[in-house]
Amino acid sequence: MASRRSVMTLFSAPDEPQSHRVRVVLAEKASEIDIISVVPGRYPEDLLDLNPYRSLPTLVDRDLVLYDARVIIDYLDERFPHPPLMPVDPVLRAQFRLAMYRVERDWYGLAEQIERETDRKNQARLKKELRDTMLQSAELFKIKPFFLSDEFSVVDATIAPIIWRMRRYEIELPPQAQAMVKYAATILARPSVRASLSDAEIEMGVI
Repeated sequence: MASRRSVMTLFSAPDEPQSHRVRVVLAEKASEIDIISVVPGRYPEDLLDLNPYRSLPTLVDRDLVLYDARVIIDYLDERFPHPPLMPVDPVLRAQFRLAMYRVERDWYGLAEQIERETDRKNQARLKKELRDTMLQSAELFKIKPFFLSDEFSVVDATIAPIIWRMRRYEIELPPQAQAMVKYAATILARPSVRASLSDAEIEMGVI
């Protein structure tokens, strides 16, 4: 059973942003972990026994089972404190959590709709909406090298999967969003982002 594994195990979808951002955090932490690629809807029996929601990603650490990407990321950042991916200051931590919430709600929400949509016209509309939503935050990328920070954080780990999928979503950043273009190039070249990629994500290519 997965709950008795001696090595921490992540059940991860090979091409979904939620699983991808957990893998980015794991790569940042350089943590030894057994990553099991699971096609959504084709779950192994031990995962079905462990996770009542049958969702991905799911993390198993001995008798602990976690099955929400945000909860998993918070746990990993505390379980492996170096390098820290959240600031110590409580105000900054709250700001980072709010930024993650907005990215999850707005960017991830639209990305999930794009993946589900079968009508090409509706899909094109959703892709444009995602592009416009991303550009609403363009000014924030001028402030620091990373998102509101001098150091890579959990917010960047959350943004990275969408940046990686920009070509898949047919998103091109305009010249006036140079700060965001520079940020995207930095994120795409980061070793942890490269190391986090599944074979399916590698095939997606980059912008």
